[in-house]
Amino acid sequence: MSLLQPASARIRELAVTAKVRQLPVWLRQLLFGLIIIFVWQLYVSFSGASSLLIASPLATLHALYADIANGQLVSATLISLQNLAIGMGIGIVLGLILASFSAFSRLGRDLLTLLTSVFSPLPGIAILPLTMLWFGLNSAAIIFVVVYGSIWPISANTETGFRTIGTTTRMVALNLGLNRVQTVRDVFLPAALPHILSGLRLAWAFGWRTVVGAEIVFGVAGSNGGLGWYINNARYFLNPPAIFAGLVIISLLGILLDALFQWIERQTIVKWGMKQAQ
Repeated sequence: MSLLQPASARIRELAVTAKVRQLPVWLRQLLFGLIIIFVWQLYVSFSGASSLLIASPLATLHALYADIANGQLVSATLISLQNLAIGMGIGIVLGLILASFSAFSRLGRDLLTLLTSVFSPLPGIAILPLTMLWFGLNSAAIIFVVVYGSIWPISANTETGFRTIGTTTRMVALNLGLNRVQTVRDVFLPAALPHILSGLRLAWAFGWRTVVGAEIVFGVAGSNGGLGWYINNARYFLNPPAIFAGLVIISLLGILLDALFQWIERQTIVKWGMKQAQ
């Protein structure tokens, strides 16, 4: 019996694992999230940590409800998303232009390689003091650093996607009499879409961190109204539940944006057979 017990226990473990894997992805992620919240509550309850250092899930939920109800958290979130959207939009356009120029010109390839090598390792938040001198304490400085941070992953990934396009495809576009703009729009961009989406994901991650970090810096000098300022303002008033509420909103937005990218992939490159479904 002692030899059969480990085997039966292993079989039960495999059966449970198989059932968990059969659950929808969103339900599995929700279960993991509930486990994290449970561990968080246990730590607050039994560690003896001061409430001025870490807020409990219930206190965070109360702060979320209160600041959503009074509009403060909603307004801060919309301002951050607006800065991110404007900066990302400009960065996408400039990144695609650089990648297209690189695909058709040796000079453009050398230029993109040089710019990426010089500026890509430099964090956007590092040039924030300089942009504050250029633009002052307003949203233009934040948008500029988002543009700066999003150009390089978009242009580099798009250029890589363009270079993976085969010679046959290029020759077909040439034989059809397409000009360079039509070739990029009708041939290169659809063929390089998996790489472009990867670049957009990186750009979104860099841009979102940059927005929040820049707003925290601006919060020291004046209220710019974004999520970073909201968190920094809560720190001044020794309000950890509000700080955690801001962090929860940032994380939830990250989850929603990642779900949006996954939906776009399913509707495009997965449906077109360019990538296997996860």
